[in-house]
Amino acid sequence: MNAAPSAPRRARVRAPELIGKGGWINTGGKDLKLADFRGRALILDFWTFCCINCLHVLDELRELEEKHPDTLVVVGVHSPKFVHEAEHQAVVDAVERYGVAHPVLDDPELATWKQYAVRAWPTLVVIDPEGYVVAQHAGEGHVHAIERLVTELEAEHEAKGTLRRGDGPYVPPEPEPTSLRFPGKALLLPSGNLLVSDTTRHQLVELEEDGETVVRRIGSGTREFADGGPREASFNEPQGLALLDDGSVVVADTVNHALRRLDPASGEVTTLAGTGRQWWQGSATSGPAREVDLSSPWDVALFAGKVWIAMAGVHQLWTYDPVTRTVAVAAGTTNEGLVDGPAAEAWFAQPSGLAATADRLWLVDSETSALRWVDGDGQVHTAVGTGLFDFGHRDGAADQALLQHPLGVTALPDGSVAVADTYNHALRRYDPATGEVTTLATDLREPSDAVLVGEDIVVVESARHRLTRLRLPEEAVRVESVAHRTRRAATEVAPGRLSLDVIFQAPAGQKLDTRYGPSTRLLVSSTPPELLLKGEGADTDLSRELELNPAVPEGVLHVSAMAASCDDDAGNEYPACHVHQQDWGVPLRLTEGGTDRLPLVLAGMDEQEAAAQTP
Repeated sequence: MNAAPSAPRRARVRAPELIGKGGWINTGGKDLKLADFRGRALILDFWTFCCINCLHVLDELRELEEKHPDTLVVVGVHSPKFVHEAEHQAVVDAVERYGVAHPVLDDPELATWKQYAVRAWPTLVVIDPEGYVVAQHAGEGHVHAIERLVTELEAEHEAKGTLRRGDGPYVPPEPEPTSLRFPGKALLLPSGNLLVSDTTRHQLVELEEDGETVVRRIGSGTREFADGGPREASFNEPQGLALLDDGSVVVADTVNHALRRLDPASGEVTTLAGTGRQWWQGSATSGPAREVDLSSPWDVALFAGKVWIAMAGVHQLWTYDPVTRTVAVAAGTTNEGLVDGPAAEAWFAQPSGLAATADRLWLVDSETSALRWVDGDGQVHTAVGTGLFDFGHRDGAADQALLQHPLGVTALPDGSVAVADTYNHALRRYDPATGEVTTLATDLREPSDAVLVGEDIVVVESARHRLTRLRLPEEAVRVESVAHRTRRAATEVAPGRLSLDVIFQAPAGQKLDTRYGPSTRLLVSSTPPELLLKGEGADTDLSRELELNPAVPEGVLHVSAMAASCDDDAGNEYPACHVHQQDWGVPLRLTEGGTDRLPLVLAGMDEQEAAAQTP
């Protein structure tokens, strides 16, 4: 009698070394080699931060990492598509922005990508504890199969004595004390305050009209899915915001794959649409809103009586009907690309920003670097953009102009639109009347949205963790003489020397923490950059002499100050310490006879906490 056949052996291919010119992130500065992972199951996640499918895989891997904390290590290999994604600081920012809690190799020249013969984003490669490649999967949705394989590898190598349990090499970055952290979208409330999706902190933040002072935070700040009051409700990387006719706000809760409703009066959060599960092919595409799965809704806008949804995860536009409380596909086939025509036949590529006017819905299609619109008859048109791999920064006629992965679009009073041209760090303008694209502003670090406030436009500078106020050009504002507009007054300062003083007084019972050196930090920059001839950059002194350029009549001075204080108790060997931080955007107008001193008050902890708790 023949013996029973043995289980088929997996092919054993030695894994190539991990190399990347950008170096390692989330390792505490340590360079790692493949040998450092010997004895553990290793998953290489080849990703790029523009790719929605890659972001889905990051979410899938979190659960796997939690289930196998001492036998599995995940390593991200960042492999860029866009030029901006090859910048090391942009990768560092993305790792924090998306909560990547494992080591990441920055591979801007695709060296490791080529060694592993990777062809698509995302790709997952599984390596066994002895350093051999045992599986490779392209795309998302493979984590359940990979988990079974990891479980098999644990058992096999436990029996062989080649499994080494223990902590992984992940070293989390130090948290930064900014008021916002990688904000996504902004909305002007009827009160005049601004509501911002504080994406990385999983909250909504209401700011005063100055765009800086925190009124309140909404959400627990944990990556969860829960309804309730402003402290109990939870979001997961919220993005888009839109005001409904009843005064409530609809929120695109992106990683929860849901639409949420915020009552601005009470701060109560409820769920409008979505189940918390990600939509997959074969799932329902219409029906009762709370029973249909969604996929990474990135932005929302009220158009023709319905909430339109930029469903980035499946390259479509959906709608939510507030009357019937149903959702349905409105445009797109789920195929990724740039195809115009009837809504049901159009192709999109990760739509990420929406803006409605009376007769059209504007959208930015980020992966095709395109500006597009849907008309009242359901036809899809393209104003700027030609395809998935055509991008750059070029003004001029729309059919020749280039964008780079835009994430936001804003309708302007004259019928033109402003585009948050994210990877070009610019604000662009398209005028349908002339068919021309121009650049309104540059040096805006990863702008992701913009909102009109009077005759100004407030830009969400996501990677600078702030809102930046700019003056709109006159040709974009065309307001009738009977209209009334208000805007924040600029501070009149004299050209030349300006003394900047940030005034800080430690709260009662505390003192400056000088045990380990200076306890203060001051960072200064300007928009436009030419406004400052002297004084830009970071230092530890809270006073600084600036020199303003007489050739630049007005601009915005950006000031970020930090101070650390500790409890003033000589008998306590380990006093509690606190960080106080404030960002200002100060509009300046250079005028002979203007002031030559600018004092700013950095509030102590007690004042800041009181402001944050104000309803």
